[in-house]
Amino acid sequence: MGLQGVPAGSAAMRKPKAPQANRARILAAATAEFAARGYDGASMDAIAAQTNTTRALINYYFVGKETLYLAVLERVYAEIREAESRLELEHLAPLDAIRRVVEFTFDYYVGHEYFVRLVVAENQAKGRHMKRAPSLSAVNRPIVDRLARVIARGQAEGSIRPDVDPVDVHMAIAALGIFNVANQYTFGAIFRRPMGAKGDVARRRATVADMILRWLVA
Repeated sequence: MGLQGVPAGSAAMRKPKAPQANRARILAAATAEFAARGYDGASMDAIAAQTNTTRALINYYFVGKETLYLAVLERVYAEIREAESRLELEHLAPLDAIRRVVEFTFDYYVGHEYFVRLVVAENQAKGRHMKRAPSLSAVNRPIVDRLARVIARGQAEGSIRPDVDPVDVHMAIAALGIFNVANQYTFGAIFRRPMGAKGDVARRRATVADMILRWLVA
């Protein structure tokens, strides 16, 4: 017998064609499902239906639900880190480089709400799944290293205060940017102010950037 009791010679257990395309389709469907419902609410059957495949085939690639979920988290974090790597901060003055990171992050959250929803869902789960994936720390380390280099340049020239921790800077950028998306419905309902991708996005983005820079300036 093969995976999940399927006979080894059955169609479900034969080596699938186009494995890279299959994995990509499954990851895309799983990203939407986990972002919409969180880990506990997500349905493997729904992911299979969205990809016109079977749970057996999904498990062929990803072993099970948690492995698939962790693959989704690693993929979405890798995507934002890869996008950050293309910012070309080295040629900018330190404070201009920080502003670019802030503005990029704000816009990325607006354009990738599924990323924010996945982060929120994993926090609601107290990070219990991420704790089983140490590789996610390595995936996310580059943004801290990139900020550290910019901060060091700014400290050397005297434009950035000397007591700055790059992890704190990353946290502040993420927190102020993510609020606009994660809290858009509650904040918008209470204060009658459009949030997320609606309303004056440019003004909100500039406000966040100004707040970060005024905190960092020497």
